[in-house]
Amino acid sequence: MIELHELTKRYGDKTAVDGITATIQPGAVTGFLGPNGAGKSTTMRLILGLDGPTSGHAHVNGKPYSTSKAPLAEVGAVLDAKAIDGGRSARNHLLALGASVKVGPRRVDEVIDLVGLTDVAHRRTRQFSLGMGQRLGIASALLADPEILILDEPVNGLDVDGVQWLRGLLTDMAAEGRTVLLSSHLMSEMELVAERLLVIGQGKILADSTIRDFIQHSAVGSVSVVSPDADRLIHLLQGDGIAITTTGSERFQVQGMGTRTIGDIAFQNRLRIHELAPHAGSLEEAYMAMTRDAVEYSGTHAHTPASTTVTGALR
Repeated sequence: MIELHELTKRYGDKTAVDGITATIQPGAVTGFLGPNGAGKSTTMRLILGLDGPTSGHAHVNGKPYSTSKAPLAEVGAVLDAKAIDGGRSARNHLLALGASVKVGPRRVDEVIDLVGLTDVAHRRTRQFSLGMGQRLGIASALLADPEILILDEPVNGLDVDGVQWLRGLLTDMAAEGRTVLLSSHLMSEMELVAERLLVIGQGKILADSTIRDFIQHSAVGSVSVVSPDADRLIHLLQGDGIAITTTGSERFQVQGMGTRTIGDIAFQNRLRIHELAPHAGSLEEAYMAMTRDAVEYSGTHAHTPASTTVTGALR
């Protein structure tokens, strides 16, 4: 288990992590999301004792990770897959790492096989592709069979087979009761593998929930409506908390109201509906809606869709 309590880290006048409190439980893959510069990497470094907090604390299994008597058996982490000696072979890299924690050649060969590097185990790592480097980093993290796994952008460079393999590995580890903290910008992959989410923006916790609850409570779901009586129906649907976006003379999107309510209002007023289709929204849409105001580095959008939005306050 990982526990963060009022965790704060400042670098001069820059606050990278701002009083965050959260518990990352075993038995589930927890996705760690946030825009660039949000504080994700700093938080992971604080958990691992690579940086010291300005205030608050990060505990691993009830104590600072720096005090662990068997750190690699407690936490396996990959923050930078390139942080290896390029002159060593993959096997020698793992043998050297294993020697520091009394892990021998048999376990080294097991993890090499597990991550799919058997055929290149004796190749110098400077010759490795990004994906091969990621696999070696994961092998290093798994070497001492840790209770907790912390991975920062582990999908980068992996091919489709590698992504599916990693998805299965993380799911299996969580099912065994281990704690898995995964940072990634790939929302579609996060939606497939994670059960819980921790979202951070400008150093603060924005959300701490299951993925399902995060999407359901994000207000990104909508209903697509097609009606020859669109103008009259839109007028009747307007109200507090309702956002209506017209996308054509007869077509519009409604946020804040379900299909049953829309259908009942149309029926009661003898208005025609040719289409009434719910759209639940995705993790990416919910994430973008939540972090829109927490993005430190953003670009401009050259294209603005031709639509009109009508909003109201909560009904």
